[in-house]
Amino acid sequence: MMRRTITLILFMMISVAVFAQNERKFVRNGNKLFMDAVRDTTKIDSVKYANAETEYRKALNKRPNDKKWNYNLADALYKQQRFEEAEGKFLELAENMEAPIERARANHNLGNTQLMQQKLDESIESYKKALRENPSDLETKYNLAYAQMLKKQQEQQQQQQQQNKDQNKDQNKDQQQNKDQQNKDQNKDQNKDQQNKDQQNKDQQNQNKDQQKQDQQQKQHPQQNKISKQDAEQLLQALQNDERDIQDKVKKAKAAKAKRTRTEKEW
Repeated sequence: MMRRTITLILFMMISVAVFAQNERKFVRNGNKLFMDAVRDTTKIDSVKYANAETEYRKALNKRPNDKKWNYNLADALYKQQRFEEAEGKFLELAENMEAPIERARANHNLGNTQLMQQKLDESIESYKKALRENPSDLETKYNLAYAQMLKKQQEQQQQQQQQNKDQNKDQNKDQQQNKDQQNKDQNKDQNKDQQNKDQQNKDQQNQNKDQQKQDQQQKQHPQQNKISKQDAEQLLQALQNDERDIQDKVKKAKAAKAKRTRTEKEW
């Protein structure tokens, strides 16, 4: 877990001019409230941190450019988890602190506020700046390593999400292609069935036309297919008459031949 070191700047009270007494009193009160809240390890006492903030702001109303008091105010904001406000304060302090150790401390806490907001790239850069000012700070090194680990995990998760997205995209593409092919085959079969059905209907229509034509012909020429009884009798009678005529002719021919034969013998 990240080590969050928030250093509260405590001041030794020295006899000064009367006009500074009230400001220092506000700072003392704020420091006491802040340290009481820090010592309570069972919970985050946001009420005491808020009261400390109020005291620091009272002092800054008199001396708004005091870097140490602004630093303490930034700490109180951080403890109340108002990370965005604290970030703005620590960023300003990191740019304006004169001593390297103070700039290192401000950049360290700036990195903490950024890390708590999941600003991993910004927090890594702030920790690096702190280490350039104070290379031996182990807590800053630890927090830098922690932020870099989170950054690596984030990149791996993003890469995995992209792979899953690409995989799902490929699967959806394959499914769509299979679906399109199935629809195409189905439409092809349906078209083929429809063509067969159309051909059957056409054949049936042709058969119906032929049958209608045949019926029409039979209706127009009924006597061609049927002979009446009277016609049949007349036809049979004619055939019998022809047959008798032929038989008579045959008999006469035979009689004439027999007569010639007898006459020849008499000669």
